[in-house]
Amino acid sequence: MWSVGPISSTLKCQLRTSFRRGYASAKSQNLIEKIVQRYAVDLPDPAFKVQQGDFVSIQPEHVMTHDNTGAVLSKFSSIGASNVFNSKQPVFTLDHNVQDTSEKNLEKYRKIGEFAKKHGIDFYPAGRGIGHQIVIEEGYALPYTLTVASDSHSNMYGGIGALGTPIVRTDAAAIWATGRTWWQVPPVAKVELLGSLPAGVTGKDVIVTLCGLFNKDEVLNCALEFTGPGVSSITIDDRLTIANMTTEWGALAGVFEVDEFTLDWLKKRAKTLSLRSGQSLHPRINEDRIRQLEANPILPDTDARYAKHLTLDLATVSPWVSGPNSVKVATPLVELEKKNIKIHKAYVVSCVNSRAHDLRAAAEVLKSRKVAEGVELYVAAASSEVQSDVLASGHWDILLQAGARPLPAGCGPCIGLGAGLLQDNEVGISATNRNFKGRMGSPLAQAYLSSPAVVAASAVAGRICGPGSLNLTVKALPSISPKGTYNDLSGSTASAQEPAAGTVIPGFDTNLRGGLLFCDADNVNTDGIYPGKYTYQDDVPPETMAKVAMENYDPKFGSIKSENDILVGGFNFGTGSSREQAATALKYAGFRLVLAGSFSETYKRNAINNGLCVLESPELVRQLRGAALPGGASKKTGWFADIDLSTGRMSVETPEGSKNFVIPAVGKAAQEIIVDGGLENWVRRRLA
Repeated sequence: MWSVGPISSTLKCQLRTSFRRGYASAKSQNLIEKIVQRYAVDLPDPAFKVQQGDFVSIQPEHVMTHDNTGAVLSKFSSIGASNVFNSKQPVFTLDHNVQDTSEKNLEKYRKIGEFAKKHGIDFYPAGRGIGHQIVIEEGYALPYTLTVASDSHSNMYGGIGALGTPIVRTDAAAIWATGRTWWQVPPVAKVELLGSLPAGVTGKDVIVTLCGLFNKDEVLNCALEFTGPGVSSITIDDRLTIANMTTEWGALAGVFEVDEFTLDWLKKRAKTLSLRSGQSLHPRINEDRIRQLEANPILPDTDARYAKHLTLDLATVSPWVSGPNSVKVATPLVELEKKNIKIHKAYVVSCVNSRAHDLRAAAEVLKSRKVAEGVELYVAAASSEVQSDVLASGHWDILLQAGARPLPAGCGPCIGLGAGLLQDNEVGISATNRNFKGRMGSPLAQAYLSSPAVVAASAVAGRICGPGSLNLTVKALPSISPKGTYNDLSGSTASAQEPAAGTVIPGFDTNLRGGLLFCDADNVNTDGIYPGKYTYQDDVPPETMAKVAMENYDPKFGSIKSENDILVGGFNFGTGSSREQAATALKYAGFRLVLAGSFSETYKRNAINNGLCVLESPELVRQLRGAALPGGASKKTGWFADIDLSTGRMSVETPEGSKNFVIPAVGKAAQEIIVDGGLENWVRRRLA
């Protein structure tokens, strides 16, 4: 069904060579690195070129928070901040719980609005739309900019060539107070789109195909660059959809190359904004800014390094459906139609697929038709502007006449809030981006994902099907086996650049020696690291946190660990909830360093933000597993590591001899936070 093959051995060899540490063109940069370079501050040297794996301080163009602004306000207050560093940097958008009209929620919204007014921060109240859509509509993300958000779907900004990536709430508070936070530049994967999309195939089909075709964590915690001749066949709306769902694919960013279609979209947007406001110059999307973008394109260097290279032939993409209850389980629409899967609810909502183009696509299917008896179809525009647009074109009325139930512009059922949630044993099909078990309602329900046209057709038929099954003029598209290739070119996720003589700030102990304590399991979650029963007890002392660390993973862990041990985990260490105690418990247990094949990005941010150093060493994990060491869940390996954290050099003594490894060097940005005992203390010191 799926077809994944290797690229040519010659190209593979060339790309592997170009990624090696110390390669002659190590100062070349890809697009992600060049964008980060523009927003990196306090680099160790004026000539320093940002590379994959580097820890850098960043001063992003904007930081968006939504309903979680209330929680960030608490963080902001707790670190002793009173003034916003740059009032034009934050953007507040209330979008998640807009259907909740309780006094408690309205009071929360009022406090956020009052804070914004006091500090001169751009504020978009409930009803204006979903934050990510507003960021695009109002130009808070533009080509080659770095805009972050305290929300995982900030990847969407990559649809117009911006680097959008998620942060956590402590980061947002730090940016409000100081203008900056930190980022470790992730491995960068080139995703080359070949051919062109067949008629009737959408951006949603592309990203669902990618999630299903490459579903073994190939791009986990990577930043993606979408390039290739196929990009020109994808509309900006569809690029936004693809970039949005790179989150579900496992990536930290998904950035499309900027082309004439991107610039044309911006020019049309500038005219729309000018007509709307009656002013000739929008503060962000305007002719002057667009001319600057045209005159100063940012392109990857011809010898830029990539950690991975994937290809997808767009001509082999057809309509697909994700699910049930997993984005990475995908089935051709024509195959799923044969199963006659009855549905109870359908949704055209959310930041991924409720723009004007999406709502019109659904309306065209529903024209002169009715939603099937026993089916509820919910629709919500991505923003109030989108709703006005489809109202003016008559498509909103078509949706309502067909029996669709309107919801306010906002997130709503996509995140399990408000009306229309899935009940026990119900089946739903949605144009949203996530169908995790229980996310849209009952954990006993089943949720599928597809494009707006397929969702609308399914609502009419009462079962999962495409428009071609309704005897429309559109013919049912055949199932084609998608063709793509994947090659891992990294060898290591560490930076290819030799740090400047191993830069070390005062107070940072760069040399570390200890025995390796190996927790040989992948996907060790935060509940395994710090039991959930303690999470909401605010008075647990550090010594107790240290004692219970890892007890759910291995009750013997506390008796096995020794002083100066270095903890080594498997892949995707720290997955699960965002509880910060899963990081602080290990810090209190005496660990100065945690190594793993890979980390949950949220866990990594929480760890560094709390002064715990965490670094990736997939090769070390592979070699430990290959040694077939004795022991239980937690293994005293008998291996001892000598590490220089500032240069990323690690020498490991084993019974068979010495082994050398390269790990990410801990740069100045991370060193400062670790020395200060965490990001909140780092901010306090700068405010003092």
